[in-house]
Amino acid sequence: MEEELGEFEDFEVVDESDSSATRRFRCTTSSVWTEFDKYKDGSGKKGQNVKGVITTILLEIYRELLAKAIVDHNYSYSSVEHASNKRLHAYLNRDVKFISRNTAKSIVGKVYQREKETLKHALELIPSKICLTSDLWSSLTSDEYMVLTAHYVDENWVLQKKILSFSNVPPPRNGAILADRLISLLKEWGIEKKIFTITLDNASYNDTMIANLKKHPSFGPCLPCNGNFFRVRCGAHILNLIVQDGLKVIDKVVHNIRESVKYVRGSDARKLRFVECLRELPFTTSKKVCQDMPTRWNSTYTMLEASLKHRSAFLHLSMIDPYYNTCPLEEEWNIAEKIARFLEPFFHITTLFSGSYYPTANLYFHSVWRIQVRILKELESEDQIIQAMAKVMKEKFDKYWDCYSVVLSFAIILDPRYKLQFVEFCYERLYGNDAVSRAKILRDKLYVIFKGYLQHSTGNSSTMAQRPSCGTPDCDTRDDIEGFDTFTSRLVDAQDEDERLVEDLESLCISQSDAHMDDE
Repeated sequence: MEEELGEFEDFEVVDESDSSATRRFRCTTSSVWTEFDKYKDGSGKKGQNVKGVITTILLEIYRELLAKAIVDHNYSYSSVEHASNKRLHAYLNRDVKFISRNTAKSIVGKVYQREKETLKHALELIPSKICLTSDLWSSLTSDEYMVLTAHYVDENWVLQKKILSFSNVPPPRNGAILADRLISLLKEWGIEKKIFTITLDNASYNDTMIANLKKHPSFGPCLPCNGNFFRVRCGAHILNLIVQDGLKVIDKVVHNIRESVKYVRGSDARKLRFVECLRELPFTTSKKVCQDMPTRWNSTYTMLEASLKHRSAFLHLSMIDPYYNTCPLEEEWNIAEKIARFLEPFFHITTLFSGSYYPTANLYFHSVWRIQVRILKELESEDQIIQAMAKVMKEKFDKYWDCYSVVLSFAIILDPRYKLQFVEFCYERLYGNDAVSRAKILRDKLYVIFKGYLQHSTGNSSTMAQRPSCGTPDCDTRDDIEGFDTFTSRLVDAQDEDERLVEDLESLCISQSDAHMDDE
């Protein structure tokens, strides 16, 4: 009988003493209750909750998560007062206590200050120097904002990028005022003695700002090598100026294509008519016509490339739409095609320079050299348009890049694939007999900066012991360095030269260490 009652294991069989013929079941404690926790609330009322289910919301954790949600998604502070938001929270917790927009603002401010102190402490501990980038931004209301970003390699050899400030700069705005603002920001973060370089555009006020920074008594003396390597011109910005000058040669062609794209995208009816023209073509393309931003040449290149894919559709549209009168002529389309081929490597280099999640210093020298070689080659082009563009672009190149940024060129020397031999090879193709003297100048400056690092060395080599491989994209160099192997084979003493360079640097390090030991 008891075997048959196995399914009633939570019940106990009770034998009635007054009746031998009658048996009944009495409920005992179910095993289900082991999945519950008992509790007693503030009023003394008892209850039970399922284990693992959070029934109490920690106010501090909730407020921090709310602050991060506001920041991450750019919510307004008033969103916490929205009726739908309140209904959602009331559904999750009937005892919820709503907060006001002012409270939300206060919570976000506290989280910001805490995160700022955390970052400030991290910047104090990093063993390396810090590189800065700064620029001015204009809002729709014409207010100017200065953004200051720090770039550094942390103790784990991970490239970091942190925005330190995005603050309004009221007029008047000149180099002296911007220099004072920058100094105050660096002191606020406690990194005024750890700066190596700052990357800026070519605005005239930046020249004054750099001069004032170098002369500042609490900042200038802390710059490595007397600030000789302090300023770095933005490579992507200069490349934009170079190509923009070249595009002025074919301004009419670019204007017609730009107006054609603008016309097609002007209304839904025109878009449908253009789609019908595309259906008439014997081929299809996944490219879509896109409007460019005239101040950014890479967007202009993208517009040209996409428009060339739809060349036949534009020609067809000009035949069926009497209001479309900016279609480029056949000759202008041919010019645009040549220009697109000419500018393609410039576009890829701009993309490389614009990267922010991988190191770009090692890409600089070779990229700028490729640009220079390309321009010099097209100066001898049989096409008059290309030749005229190359001539204008060379003038702008010589203005800003005739002397490559020295500090960024060091990266190619330290790259074991190229070293100083590659610099000499590049200089020989560009400058002929002056190649050796130019390479020597670069090498001498490498000694200078190496000595500067020795003087300010903290001796903390343990953090530099290991480093992971970085995610730098491959830069296709073999297209432009044909003859490099032949060049290196002619350098009989190239290996000895590299070994002497390493020995000299090591001897400098040893002598500096000995001097430090003597001082102790």
